[in-house]
Amino acid sequence: MNSPATRPVSTWIGEFILLAALWGASFLFMRLGASDFGPLPTAGLRVALATVFLWPIMLRQGHWPALRQHWRPILFAGVINSAIPFSLFSWAVLHIATGLTSILNATVPLFGALVAWVWLGDRINRLRWVGLALGFVGVALLAWRAPAGTGFKTDHAHWAIAACLLASAFYGVSASFARRHLTGLPPLATAAGSQLGAALGLALPTLWLWPAQMPGPRAWGAIVAIAVLCTGIAYILYFRLIEHAGPSRALAVTFITPVFAVLYGTLFLGETITPWMMGCALVIVCGTMLSTGLIRTGRAAAAPPERA
Repeated sequence: MNSPATRPVSTWIGEFILLAALWGASFLFMRLGASDFGPLPTAGLRVALATVFLWPIMLRQGHWPALRQHWRPILFAGVINSAIPFSLFSWAVLHIATGLTSILNATVPLFGALVAWVWLGDRINRLRWVGLALGFVGVALLAWRAPAGTGFKTDHAHWAIAACLLASAFYGVSASFARRHLTGLPPLATAAGSQLGAALGLALPTLWLWPAQMPGPRAWGAIVAIAVLCTGIAYILYFRLIEHAGPSRALAVTFITPVFAVLYGTLFLGETITPWMMGCALVIVCGTMLSTGLIRTGRAAAAPPERA
């Protein structure tokens, strides 16, 4: 059987594009849901419905024993990998363009590399340091000029950018946490259990901040879509992609997602995408690819992965 590195592109490219399209749509659905429900109820409903969707599949696959044995780290992973980032992004999309939010989300591998260096002792060579610096320069340039050109009121724009970066940092922390505490567990058990942990963490804020007036069908449809399509099905696709294409190629979905998010925001929300945003996005993506080792020199490509 072909390994992920040698498996033909034709066997996984469809799932790759579909996953990028689904994750790109999550920013659109977050805007539609949070506009009526508010940020925290939107995040709470998202993880609660994703839990309902994923658990029957997890139980049918026979992964309950693994979840029961490791429930503490799995539930905690849901808080730092879903509850907190989903809440921050749900608030951010109310104040900045969804396309801009998705571009900032592409910094997740930057934070992942930095956290792994601090926490797990992953060594970062000179080329990867250049990539980290380049990526964060792109973020700084984006935060400096992009909000004013997107048609949004900028009163909270910079706070919204900070919220996106904090959410991305939590994703980076959760990746190292998973490497330290969840390695070897069935991915579907981790996905289903973590969504339950996130739902439990957001239960009280969701009830406390529930809107006084019941939202309409559009908002409910957005919540169901982001829970089932962008969370439940997307998780399954992501883990299949890791298996079929390998982790590095699966990681590259992060760089394609903003393309779909920008397209959806332009078509359905009338958002303005500026050349400055696109230029900064290119800088961020290049820096991220360097910092994660997806772009290597010939010498670096021949060397084994560096660990302390």
